[in-house]
Amino acid sequence: LRAQRQGAHLGADDQGRRPEVGARPLSAEPSLLEGEPARQVVRVLPDEPAIGKTFDYLVPDTLGDQVRVGDRVRVALGGRRVGGWVVAVGVEPPAGVALRPLARWSGRGPAPELIELAEWAAWRWAGRPASLLRTASPERVVRHLPPPRRARPRPVPASPVTRLVDEALARPVSLVRLPPAADPTEVPLAVAATRGHTLVVCPTAPLAAAVERRLRRAGVPAVRHPEGWAAGAAGATVVGTRAAVWAPVGDLGAVVVVDEHDEAHQQEQAPTWHAREVAVERARRAGVPCVLTSPCPSLEALALARPLTPPRSAERDGWPVVDVVDMRREDPRAGLLTPALVRLLRSDRRVLCVLNRTGRARLLACAACGELARCERCDAAVAQPSAGVLRCTRCGTERPVVCAACGAGRMKALRQGVTRVRDEIEALVREPVAEVTGARPAGDALAARVVVGTEATLHQLDRADVVAFLDADQELLAPRYRAAEQALALFARAARLLGGRSGGGRLVVQTHVPRHEAVQAALHGDPVRVSEAEHERRTLLRFPPATALAEVSGPAAGELVAALGHPPGVEVLGPADGRWLVRAPDHRTLCDALAATPRPAGRVRVAVDPPRV
Repeated sequence: LRAQRQGAHLGADDQGRRPEVGARPLSAEPSLLEGEPARQVVRVLPDEPAIGKTFDYLVPDTLGDQVRVGDRVRVALGGRRVGGWVVAVGVEPPAGVALRPLARWSGRGPAPELIELAEWAAWRWAGRPASLLRTASPERVVRHLPPPRRARPRPVPASPVTRLVDEALARPVSLVRLPPAADPTEVPLAVAATRGHTLVVCPTAPLAAAVERRLRRAGVPAVRHPEGWAAGAAGATVVGTRAAVWAPVGDLGAVVVVDEHDEAHQQEQAPTWHAREVAVERARRAGVPCVLTSPCPSLEALALARPLTPPRSAERDGWPVVDVVDMRREDPRAGLLTPALVRLLRSDRRVLCVLNRTGRARLLACAACGELARCERCDAAVAQPSAGVLRCTRCGTERPVVCAACGAGRMKALRQGVTRVRDEIEALVREPVAEVTGARPAGDALAARVVVGTEATLHQLDRADVVAFLDADQELLAPRYRAAEQALALFARAARLLGGRSGGGRLVVQTHVPRHEAVQAALHGDPVRVSEAEHERRTLLRFPPATALAEVSGPAAGELVAALGHPPGVEVLGPADGRWLVRAPDHRTLCDALAATPRPAGRVRVAVDPPRV
């Protein structure tokens, strides 16, 4: 069993890509009688991430010649039936080895090129091909592909965006930097009208739906992934979220990744593959152009291509008016509701207030003795998720609102949460104020004039006159090496709701560091201010993309790190809170070291390119 879990760890070729689908162990199953006519033999990768090997099986006569590479099948393995994918047909069976037939044919699956891409991605993100092929497979059984969609695209009027797209399509990989107010559907439309069947990857489902509607109105045969899996494989433009990068596209002409900077493009579960990197590699293998778009490109994208930008005045006008509130000059007794913000709240404009702290209060002190409210069990700070309850943020212990030092029952909030802020704003404006968090969808907030919530508010609402970041320092000064990039991405998302400078929308940023590069980038509509500062900082601190990084955690993480040893060029940092960081000068060195290290029997998680370290 341990040998099955470890599987076959293949090395990389000179380009840093895994060369084959997997090792080929011999099956010890009953065979046909000697002298019986030969039948086709296929190689199957089981749908078991713990098994990284392939096995040979016979094709039953009832299936004839319909079994192809990529098809999904069910096979007998280890005394039970499991699913899998055919990774090779017409295999020469080893002499004297008995083979069993396929148990069942389960329909079409990933194309051969996607199987090879999954093998490369498994090496690149220290995972198993089976985990990636699941994403590349249809949700339902697909027995036949429909006829290809007929394309009748109408000519796209010439514009600054189409001129940028024409230049972008002349390059293997290109980066188009458009301001937040620009329509994000314009680039996919221009690419699809020029190159035919296109794969369009969007960070969110609403944006993917908007792109599909725009393409259909223009006469482009577009389908949504995953429901349009079969139509896309037959031949159509495919639009979807992160998983769509694994969708089949018949006669692929180009690949577009919209808002490549968005963290939604990265898979949270291991293997932590990124749609941008998979799209670039897929386009390279297919020999088609890959176009990345973003209002604030990531350093990873900037390392791939020089950005194509509109004129400076057009980009500047594509950002809203930004009001920077210097909290150092404000009366501390006003808290988060500064006079400038109060004037906007009391106006007739629609205001969204963003605060990434849920509950009523995240840091409390006794109103009588001033002692910080801490957990009596683990001594961590406690929060107040609702009235009358204190809850430890570390161990989850709950207790009534009582000071452990003096027994008083009144607390004062040192760090307010969205619920407390909502109550204060509601008393201030004397009208209902909605609250939106990840756990509390928009619902009635769609009709509210004033909304308070976490950054989920920016994704669940589609318009606003004012977006106010009540405590921008929480993002700007976060203990993460990508903090500046992530803060600018939030500002750009808010700017998309507000529109350009001529629309009258206002972005309010309350901060103690008004000269921060992310604040200045939003103020001047110039994302280069962040990329230049971040490039220098990460090069000095040896953070990605200057280096390659992986985070190892889980109960068996220590065993994996011990087995990794000290390969040339690889550095191990930690442990800290049960986690280790593995760093190397490039991904080839890092991924080769991880692929050559056998996995322990216990649970371990390897996250390559972790976004929040």
